[in-house]
Amino acid sequence: MTTKVLRARELGVSRGTLYYREKKPDKDWELKVLIEEVLRLHPSYGSRRIALHLKLNRKGVKRVMNLFGIKAYRRRGKKWEKTRNIKVQYPNLLMTTYPTYEGHIWVSDFTHVNWRGRVVYIATILDLYTRKVVGLSVLTTHAVQLVLTALMAALQYHARPLIYHSDNGSEYNAAVFITALTTIGTQISRSNPGCPWENGYQESFYDKFKIDLGDPARFKTMGELVLAIYQTIHEYNHTRIHSALKMSPCAFAELTAPRYDTRNKISV
Repeated sequence: MTTKVLRARELGVSRGTLYYREKKPDKDWELKVLIEEVLRLHPSYGSRRIALHLKLNRKGVKRVMNLFGIKAYRRRGKKWEKTRNIKVQYPNLLMTTYPTYEGHIWVSDFTHVNWRGRVVYIATILDLYTRKVVGLSVLTTHAVQLVLTALMAALQYHARPLIYHSDNGSEYNAAVFITALTTIGTQISRSNPGCPWENGYQESFYDKFKIDLGDPARFKTMGELVLAIYQTIHEYNHTRIHSALKMSPCAFAELTAPRYDTRNKISV
């Protein structure tokens, strides 16, 4: 009996889920890149037009767009503007690099919720391989402290990633944040200016997170709201089944983590 099968039994998941990500991850990633290239030319295209442009089956295109949280953002009526005054423009390494292990690539962004006339900002960092939230920060301002605190929280319990991806927001372009990443030896990756779909992983996560969190106005104090935010993230990591993984992110991380055989002194 293989190690993976034993782990599946320990976690109470189907053995078939062990091989879900091994079927065609490279092809899915290649199609993701092609879709993002089409959206650079035609930002309003949905899955139907993208499929026609690529001369591919719409079902496959739509599946990959859902898998990576890619959406035609301009259809929402929201005006996206290119970030100004970008001193150093970093390449989008996710166009050429596919995550192959936990800690390989982290993606970061922040969102906000309205609570009793106030705005509460939430910054998260996702491990792109396991889809687990590894860093979290909740503040009433979206200055650099918001994203820096999330990074420090992630590094407290996890080894530094090889690649750190975000958009070109001023928070991520702050000198102190750039210094933090370069000091730990992490490569910086950025979405192209005006291309929010290139960080669709976080956008997709926030859509589901806000549904799970519910109406913030039901909390009497901000402390109750912050507690609920942390509880919702904990449930997402540990109990909520991720559609792309067929299990929770933490269960997938446990299932795919290398184990050390003390008898033969090798990883299994």
